[in-house]
Amino acid sequence: MSALLIAHGLAAGHWPKIVVIDSENGSAELYADLGAYNVLTLSPPYTPERYVQAIEACELAGMEVIIIDSMTHCWEYLLDYHAGLPGNSFTAWGKVTPRHTAFVNRILRSPAHVIATVRSKTEYVLSEKNGRQVPEKVGMKIIQREGIDYEFSVVLELDLRNNATASKDRTQLFREQPAFRPGQSTGESLRSWCEQGSPTKWEQIHQVIKKCQNLDEMASLYYSLSSAEQAEFRPAFQDQKQHLQAVALAPSSLGNNQLFIQPNPTLNHGNLTHSA
Repeated sequence: MSALLIAHGLAAGHWPKIVVIDSENGSAELYADLGAYNVLTLSPPYTPERYVQAIEACELAGMEVIIIDSMTHCWEYLLDYHAGLPGNSFTAWGKVTPRHTAFVNRILRSPAHVIATVRSKTEYVLSEKNGRQVPEKVGMKIIQREGIDYEFSVVLELDLRNNATASKDRTQLFREQPAFRPGQSTGESLRSWCEQGSPTKWEQIHQVIKKCQNLDEMASLYYSLSSAEQAEFRPAFQDQKQHLQAVALAPSSLGNNQLFIQPNPTLNHGNLTHSA
């Protein structure tokens, strides 16, 4: 429900402009009393290509906020796919990573605001006590590709009472803020941030990288940057390269407690264009 309330704020109170891509066995329908939002139900197999097709369908329908609930099913599908590949396990990741990267990059290129949920599980480590190895709880670990939080503007971690703390926040709206209950006002704050001014140089470069359509464009952009900028943005260039390769090669086929939020500073609301 937290994702829906945030989406309501991002969509300026317009429920029909919100859609949930639901892979959680129809759970999105449980909150229908909130308003007339839309639901696109995904059934197995949860391939990254089917998620991409769902995002594109939502965009064509004019949705302003897309909730992906959840990304974990896609990652679990890819883990199973990897386990079934023959040969060397390390080499097999070369057939998996580009597909996941293409999915994530499609989220980042969406003209809509995107909220993605992921599942998490309790993480344990073995520690020695009284000469014995015993499991010790060390926190929660998301069920998702490592480093996924790097891609999103805001990452909120929710406890069992749905109180949120920001583990990442490029907007600086929630940084060092005590735990809070996310709701419509959270989405309104994000929407205001999107409208308030020009993007930082970091955001501008990142956006240009995501728009590169081939390796020549990427190379031209890369060598136009300073050596320090090349080092800082190298992971983004690598991700875009993997995306371009995945687009060329990939086949086509149509309890969460973390929210990954990608507000779009250039989204249109009505006849007014908000450009950050």
